[in-house]
Amino acid sequence: MNLTQTLFPAGGSSPAPAPSPSHPSSLFPQIARCRTMRDLAQVHAAFIKTGQINDTLAAAEILRFCATSDRFHRDLEYAHKIFKQMRQPNCFSWNTMIRGFSESDEDEAVTAITLFCEMIGHVFVGPNRFTFPSVLKACAKTGKIREGKQIHGLALKFGLDGDEFVMSNLVRMYVMCDLMKDARVLFYKNIIEQDRHGDMVTDKRRRDGEVVLWNVMIDGYVRLGDFKAARMLFDKMRQRSVVSWNTMISGYSQNGFLKEAVEIFQEMQSGEIRPNYVTLLSVLPAISRLGSLELGEWIHLYAEKNGIEIDDVLGSALIDMYSKCGIIEKAVHVFERLPRKNAITWSAMINGFAMHGQANEAIDCFHEMEEASVRPSDVVYIGLLTACSHAGFVEQGRRFFSHMLNVSGLEPRIEHYGCMVDLLGRSGHLKEAEELILNMPMKPDDVIWKALLGACKIHGNIEMGERVAGALMEMAPHDSGAYVALSNMYASRGNWAAVSDMRVRMKEMDIRKDPGSSWIDIDGAVHEFLVEDESHPRSEEIRSMLLEISEKLRSVGYRPITTQVLLNLDEEDKENALYHHSERIAVAFGLISAKAGASLRIVKNLRICEDCHSSFKLISKVYGRHITVRDRKRFHHFKDGSCSCLDFW
Repeated sequence: MNLTQTLFPAGGSSPAPAPSPSHPSSLFPQIARCRTMRDLAQVHAAFIKTGQINDTLAAAEILRFCATSDRFHRDLEYAHKIFKQMRQPNCFSWNTMIRGFSESDEDEAVTAITLFCEMIGHVFVGPNRFTFPSVLKACAKTGKIREGKQIHGLALKFGLDGDEFVMSNLVRMYVMCDLMKDARVLFYKNIIEQDRHGDMVTDKRRRDGEVVLWNVMIDGYVRLGDFKAARMLFDKMRQRSVVSWNTMISGYSQNGFLKEAVEIFQEMQSGEIRPNYVTLLSVLPAISRLGSLELGEWIHLYAEKNGIEIDDVLGSALIDMYSKCGIIEKAVHVFERLPRKNAITWSAMINGFAMHGQANEAIDCFHEMEEASVRPSDVVYIGLLTACSHAGFVEQGRRFFSHMLNVSGLEPRIEHYGCMVDLLGRSGHLKEAEELILNMPMKPDDVIWKALLGACKIHGNIEMGERVAGALMEMAPHDSGAYVALSNMYASRGNWAAVSDMRVRMKEMDIRKDPGSSWIDIDGAVHEFLVEDESHPRSEEIRSMLLEISEKLRSVGYRPITTQVLLNLDEEDKENALYHHSERIAVAFGLISAKAGASLRIVKNLRICEDCHSSFKLISKVYGRHITVRDRKRFHHFKDGSCSCLDFW
């Protein structure tokens, strides 16, 4: 066996960060000291000048640096030139090149497959167990399933069907190419083999390979949206890694299963695997949308205590979490402590101010961003325009829209036009809003038409509302939004015949209105309520509190705004309907559950109605509570009988 074979017994992958004295990188400390490609080029030039480049090991180490360093230092073109000049590259060099290209973007990953084909045809060197995972990764990334199946056959020919990492990459390839049936066959075949070995599967490499294989299958089911199958596999795992937990948490969170994401995160905390940076990033969006402040605060503290860096990405997620949980002050605190700020972090802070109706603060934040010489992204302008919309700052909104185009050089996206339509519509400039839609450079979507329809409802413009609703019904015939909005507009005018016709039409088309629901976080537990919900274990106490609230509000002059009940009922029935809105039930539960004087935080999936808004102002004064409601549009902070929105929402 020659020196190369001694040092590279299996043609392995790149060396560990802290190599042993026998590792090839220890023979060339000048390469190990390189930090940039410029440093490496100088060493390379010296090796050429001294003839040391003819040493296979020296050339292989230079190649490794170029091809497999991190993405900021990698130079695959340079590596490929070196590789072509090598007289007889060994297996390690081939593997290094294939790995480098497979880890690059999709276009360059194709080159990894081409190199593998060249390697197969080589006389003196052939692939080994380190070659196949990289080339299979390239096939998965590029969707080259035909080539992948051929490589699968070669892996069997080389006797690698028992190698856990080759198998896991084969399964991953089939998963990413949407061939779950083939992935399942391989997976269960491997599981049968593992069960046959029983307790013999004890070495760390095989155990790690088994975990990776299960993780790949779970990820495949998550990609398909089959969470039942994913959870079944997850629950059956004999051993889990942090990746196993992260896959389930992020899968649930990204697909709207917010409670499930939080529940599995809480289950993770009771086990041996500790949450890492990715775990926190995965669960924070779910916590944000649920408004679970206590758990969000726990995550923030956990990161600080465990040395997890709160960088621009995690910092932005924390800013978003605190903003959406109603604590804008803590969002500002996180923002101010960030060591580095970029367009993402500034955008998170501006959006936080926007959703809390703090338009002046959002605008000041934007100016600070400009002073810090950070180029605003198009997302920043969405936050600014939203802030202007919530405050009724029409002229400022027009200026920012122009600034984005003429100063920042950004082309407005459909979201920016949507913000402008919302801003103009809320402020009563309905005609200008409609003209903006009709003159947009792109086709309007349903979100923009809904923004204008909402403005028509606010300002009672039924003529335009019918026109806009018609466009929406044609665009999305089974979306309940247009039907409900138009029906409500008819009801507000007492046109019950038109309301009845609209409801019959919805019934014939099997269109159902989204039910109103609200959440409240009490001691870290999220409680959800629907309209007229009596399913909660404490429903009797809630009902009593609702009656108490009604009596106390009447004693201070409250009169129900029954025009908000868009049903043909008598006044008493309308009043009863108002008392059982989901946010009313949530606040009643909060009053009987939270400590005396504690703030109440409620999240609602729809826009808060005018009567509930009026009631919550009085409840905050009568009961001495700070009540925060996050509805579909924005935050409302009720305190001492007033709301932060100043009744403009």
